[in-house]
Amino acid sequence: MDLKTAGSRKIKVLIADDHQLFREGLKRILNMEEDLEVIGECGNGIQVLEFCNEQRPEVVLMDINMPVENGVIATERLRDIFPEVKVIILSLHDDESYVFETLRKGASGYLLKDMEAEALVNAIRSVVNGHAYIHPKVTGKLINQLRRMTYLDEIGAVAGTAATKEAGVKFIAGDDNPLTRREAEVLRLMAEGKSNKMIGEFLYISEKTVKNHVSSILQKMEVDDRTQAVINSIKNGWVTL
Repeated sequence: MDLKTAGSRKIKVLIADDHQLFREGLKRILNMEEDLEVIGECGNGIQVLEFCNEQRPEVVLMDINMPVENGVIATERLRDIFPEVKVIILSLHDDESYVFETLRKGASGYLLKDMEAEALVNAIRSVVNGHAYIHPKVTGKLINQLRRMTYLDEIGAVAGTAATKEAGVKFIAGDDNPLTRREAEVLRLMAEGKSNKMIGEFLYISEKTVKNHVSSILQKMEVDDRTQAVINSIKNGWVTL
């Protein structure tokens, strides 16, 4: 799918990493794309905020391990002050705990630094179009972690206040959650890795009905697949750790 920006408008990108050679490499790669433009570079989180205060990049490529202020803190502050700016985390860590934490702080994407250039370019275009983008090597671990979680039962999910049986995990159905009670339950079972058939058997509904619920969930959340639905539910604060 072609995700290039329509017309001649360029996506403005800020690179935040404390390694100059890495920044220069990214800059060369991105400036080769006709719809992307690197408008600045920063070496720490404080500089990111200062730069965004003066100019408005659409996307910040954010390293996690930076001096003065790391990428996790910078992401949270950036999203509070400039919520329109999209953040893609660039990391050496493939641990799912890093992914959860950065998504909770407001990141729209998570990439490993060994990614191919095409993946980076697609990630930038994807988040600008309102989607989440997670490195394929991390996605598997993320889904496995989600499968290990125990969410609220259907009543608890609707109430949106009680904690699950597993300490520290909550499923929240706040005012900004567009899902119905049944759709929230289907999403929970999707996160556990259940197929449509298994979900139907668990909820005593037909597989066709499950497919309809899944389609409705994807449409309401404006995502293309199940993985993005589950990830976005975490990012939106409906699932917290």
